[in-house]
Amino acid sequence: MKSARMLPVLVLAWALALGNILTVGIAVHAESPAAAGSLAAPESFGSISNPDQRSAAFFTELGKVLTHPRCTNCHPATDRPRQGDLRRLHEPPVSRGPDGFGLATMQCSSCHQETNFDPGRMPGHPLWHLAPAEMAWEGKTISQICAQIKDPKRNGGRSLADLIEHIGSDTLVGWAWAPGFGRQPAPGTQKEAGALVEAWVKTGAACP
Repeated sequence: MKSARMLPVLVLAWALALGNILTVGIAVHAESPAAAGSLAAPESFGSISNPDQRSAAFFTELGKVLTHPRCTNCHPATDRPRQGDLRRLHEPPVSRGPDGFGLATMQCSSCHQETNFDPGRMPGHPLWHLAPAEMAWEGKTISQICAQIKDPKRNGGRSLADLIEHIGSDTLVGWAWAPGFGRQPAPGTQKEAGALVEAWVKTGAACP
C-alpha cells in the first residue's frame, strides 16, 4: 500500500526532472552560435558618432567570423591545422609544407577534393590549403588580428581594397559558410562579412 501511494510522487518527480532536462536543452540550443543569427549590418552602427569608434565596431563584429573555428582552423598558430568545431589537431597528422598545400608526401589534395564529401565529412575546395604562417591568428585577440590583417607583410601582400574582395568574394573563404555535414558555418553570410569589411575600410580601418 505504501508503494502504491509513492507511485504518483515518483511519476511527478520524473516529470519534473524530464522538464528540467528539456529546458536545459532548449536553453543551450538558443544560446549556441548557430542560433545567434546574422551578422549586424553596417547601418546598424549609425548611432556611433565617432568615426574611429564606429570603424572599430565594424571590425569587432567581423571578428565573430575571424575567430570562428571555420577560420582559425586554417589560420593556426603552428604548422598543423585544426579540425571541427572543437578545434582539435588535424588527424592524420599533417604539416603546412613550404607553400601551405602540405608536404610532398602528404598533400592537402590527397584527401581534400574539389567539393565537400559529406558522407565522409571531408571538406573540399579546388584550392584547399592552409593560410601562410604570417597570417596565423589562432589564439590572438580581435585587436591583434586587426593590426595583422592591415599589414601587407602579414596578410599575404594585400591592400585594404584587396581585403574587401578576399573576405567578401573569395570562394575558399566562402567555404566557411557552406562547410558541409557535421561542421557549424561561420556566423552570418559571406556577403554580410564583405559588407562589414568594406564599411571598416571606408571608415579608416580603425582597430578595436
